[in-house]
Amino acid sequence: MSLDTKTIAFAHSLADAAADVVRPYFRQRIRVTDKGATGPKPIFDPVTDADRGAETAMRNLIHAERPRDGILGEEHGHETGTSGLTWILDPIDGTRAFITGRHTWGTLIALHDGTRPTLGIIDQPILRERFIGHSGKSEMITANGREPLRVRACSSLSQAVVSTTHPWGYFDRKQRVAFESVCEASRMSYFGGDCYAYALLAMGFIDVIIEGRLAPWDVAALIPVIEGAGGIVTDWEGNPFSNGGSVIAAGDRRTHTEAIAMLNGQG
Repeated sequence: MSLDTKTIAFAHSLADAAADVVRPYFRQRIRVTDKGATGPKPIFDPVTDADRGAETAMRNLIHAERPRDGILGEEHGHETGTSGLTWILDPIDGTRAFITGRHTWGTLIALHDGTRPTLGIIDQPILRERFIGHSGKSEMITANGREPLRVRACSSLSQAVVSTTHPWGYFDRKQRVAFESVCEASRMSYFGGDCYAYALLAMGFIDVIIEGRLAPWDVAALIPVIEGAGGIVTDWEGNPFSNGGSVIAAGDRRTHTEAIAMLNGQG
């Protein structure tokens, strides 16, 4: 699907609005609220005024300029629309990184047409790097200009750099064992990238990213960026990622196929 220039410009305005809210909070002593699950082993799930304020700013723009579009956001829920299009928002993907002063977080913005994401933005407002994918292409935008994104060739796991946000925090026990088997077969593993790792995959610095438990707003924006750079994003069975769960992204389909087999105990 090819998008019109007005829609693309609007997506950039959403990223700009979120960035303006978030920047003043970074590396400041801010209030952190735990919205984690209750139970015998609660999961720490931090949220800040930066998260909530950035999503509110984006929602306000959508309400004002594209009121027929739906919205699905991590912090403020789902609003149905009538246009058939839905903006999927994660104002700060990687809040743990944000509150610990690291730069691997970002704002994720996707436009979903009812079947799949047709546009995705990964915005890192501190580094002032923006990665956008749509219409079958991806590019990185910085103060120095625009640069096309392209994944790198990697013929086998033995040559691959494998990554995940956390080596056990988002996997159940069985998934963790499967992930570790992929790491053992790889050249190198690296942890802690959050959404920025997916940008690095699109740039050709990482080959495989594996996660065990992600929501739609964690992934939707990543798909057009990675696919536009020549990569692939699926669940662990090789199906298109849709509404949440396990995800594997790879730059080379040969490595993706090998990793899928190992994750399913066939390698």
